Amino acid sequence: MDIHEYQAKELLNKHGIKTLKSILCFKPDEVYDAYKTLSSSVAAVKAQVHAGGRGKGGGVKIAKSADEAKSIAEKMIGMNLVTAQTGKEGKLVKKVLVEEGAAIIKEFYLSLTVDRKNAAIAFVLSAEGGMEIEEVSKNHPEKILTVSVNPLYGLKSYHILEMSLFLGIDKNLFGGFSKLINLLYGAFIAEDMSMLEINPLILTGSDEFIPLDAKIILDDNADFRHPYFKDLIDEDEEEPLEVKAKSVGLNYIKLDGNVGCMVNGAGLAMATMDTIKEFGAAPANFLDVGGTADAKRVETAFNILLSDKNVKGIFINIFGGIVKCDMVAEGVVSAAKNIGLKLPVVVRLEGTNADEAAKIIENSGMNFVSAESLADGAKKISKIVNG
Repeated sequence: MDIHEYQAKELLNKHGIKTLKSILCFKPDEVYDAYKTLSSSVAAVKAQVHAGGRGKGGGVKIAKSADEAKSIAEKMIGMNLVTAQTGKEGKLVKKVLVEEGAAIIKEFYLSLTVDRKNAAIAFVLSAEGGMEIEEVSKNHPEKILTVSVNPLYGLKSYHILEMSLFLGIDKNLFGGFSKLINLLYGAFIAEDMSMLEINPLILTGSDEFIPLDAKIILDDNADFRHPYFKDLIDEDEEEPLEVKAKSVGLNYIKLDGNVGCMVNGAGLAMATMDTIKEFGAAPANFLDVGGTADAKRVETAFNILLSDKNVKGIFINIFGGIVKCDMVAEGVVSAAKNIGLKLPVVVRLEGTNADEAAKIIENSGMNFVSAESLADGAKKISKIVNG
């Protein structure tokens, strides 16, 4: 789950990590007043959207007066911010963060992420922080350091020493740097983050290490431990169909293809998408309807798939284990008739009572095509949507 920069900094503050004073604003007049309350003569006006690369896209501007800050906000609020991470459609800016300036001596890059391959927490660091970090990673990988921390044993002093030496931290600053790294690691674990990126981490004229920006992704599988997670969701930043699906308990992720997929089980859903690609089409979504694919649930799933204008055909791939195939078939037919489904649908039902299910599909009078296997179904729907 992505969260905004201002929310990320509130989380860091909660764990004793200092950030620059900042104020969230929704209107240009609020930006004017916010600038007046800051202690510095320079302030940054930063678009609050779920995307990186805001600086290059015009989503971060420097103001040297309250009038200039207001003028920037008038242009920024309501703009469609396009960055490398938003795609060409961009993100609508509805709020900005006004943040005080600082005397920057040096910029670093620092991030923590879950390294599943090595079952570790990985620190990724560079002394070349800032907007060009992607180019540094691509063209000068030797300037990037990765330090793996085994979560069973935790962060150790030798990890921090390795980071410090690589970044060229002065020995007089090691104490402050070490404290920050420990606090960041503690926050990462305590809040069930899957990523924490600080770019840049700045060294100020007063010898403090301060996160100038912060991007956090929270693992929403851990939301039962963190009731506040739900308060951090900004539905304006979410895909509307994903929000709708989540509200009714469906696991749905929108993709860019033209085959609507309705599957039970995450593993089978992934295999279905891969097989569709193999036969020359592209999945429009990941949709796991779970183990209770009854008529109401299937109808809701159909409506979500049909709300995507890119969908040209639907592939239903259900394995009947706990749920019986004939019950699923009845649900599919009932739901299709209720909504007046006109798109072509390929149906593959395998497992308990699969033969009975096939008869229900064949006698439905609907625009259904039966498939004998995953590969057969993927081949048929790909041929249909490709004309």
